[in-house]
Amino acid sequence: MSAATSTPLPPSSAGAPLLHIEQLHLWMRSFEGEAHVLAGVDLSVGRGEVWGLVGETGCGKSLTGLSVSRLVATPPGRYSQGRIVFDGQDLLGLDEERVRPLRGRRIGMIFQDPTTNLNPLFRIGDQLVDVALAAGARSPQILGLTPGASRAQQRAAARELAAQMLERVRIPNARERLDDHPHQFSGGMRQRVLIAMALIGRPDLLIADEPTTALDVSVQAQILSLLKEMVAEYRMAVLLITHNLGVVAQTCSHVAVMYAGTIVERGPVRDVLAAPRHPYTRALLKSIPTRDTPRGGLEGIPGTVPDLVRPPPGCRYAPRCVRASGACASAAPGLVHVAAAQAAAAAHEVACFHPHTSG
Repeated sequence: MSAATSTPLPPSSAGAPLLHIEQLHLWMRSFEGEAHVLAGVDLSVGRGEVWGLVGETGCGKSLTGLSVSRLVATPPGRYSQGRIVFDGQDLLGLDEERVRPLRGRRIGMIFQDPTTNLNPLFRIGDQLVDVALAAGARSPQILGLTPGASRAQQRAAARELAAQMLERVRIPNARERLDDHPHQFSGGMRQRVLIAMALIGRPDLLIADEPTTALDVSVQAQILSLLKEMVAEYRMAVLLITHNLGVVAQTCSHVAVMYAGTIVERGPVRDVLAAPRHPYTRALLKSIPTRDTPRGGLEGIPGTVPDLVRPPPGCRYAPRCVRASGACASAAPGLVHVAAAQAAAAAHEVACFHPHTSG
């Protein structure tokens, strides 16, 4: 269905996923034509779950996350079909005025590039305090206050919370750094500020787009540990967008593998990484060097991601797949359970006519 005709859903029950993306189709207008950048994305994220979203550059990971936050401009974007259901509400059916209050407080976002997502004219502390005040206006307990607190009390509490969050993301001399501007921080420290900004409102859902790319290994481990602490403490749901399968193995409970705007495999991280069934998932894992990889033994993936203005018919991975047959070029496979007896909540699913049958 289109965004214009989507209907409200009843509030989610205790067992329903917090986020449910159903058959999402997104087109982007370009000089070459209209690209079908998301082609039927299906994904559900429950409270307390950390989903990793992995795949090559250009496969639609970031656009999926931006769609949930309703940050894809339309035009040039166009949603032709699908729903994004967050806690019982179809976000595609809401106007900007109703979506804006959800951002920051209920849906947090860590953006990929800290240099373009911090305002260079304002002090770091002011930017963090603004987010904390916006969240505290709807949930005063975030600031440790009761309803009716004065504006001065709210601002003081928000500044204290900002300092605490900078300390939690390992910014040295955090209280003093509140009065610094973004250009006085290194790239990695700016990334940590963005992480603090996303977490300060204790969102129900956090979308983290490459949150640790600019960080060194030791700080990356500390930030991932903080994310897991927040998930455990507040039963936060997380959609972690990354290229790093090591981060997925260390942090995530579930993983979805994307290719050219489609999800080709998904399930519990221990099952997908230990026994990948889709040829693309296996190819991704084989392209990662290990201690045992001999010199010259690293396997790349032949070919390139297809042109999404003119995508191949059928399975979009077929032109690069060594297991492809004529059926793969005539129809797109849907996601099916690897084992028929699996419970739906823990299903390992693959979209392939010729999946691998074991690890």
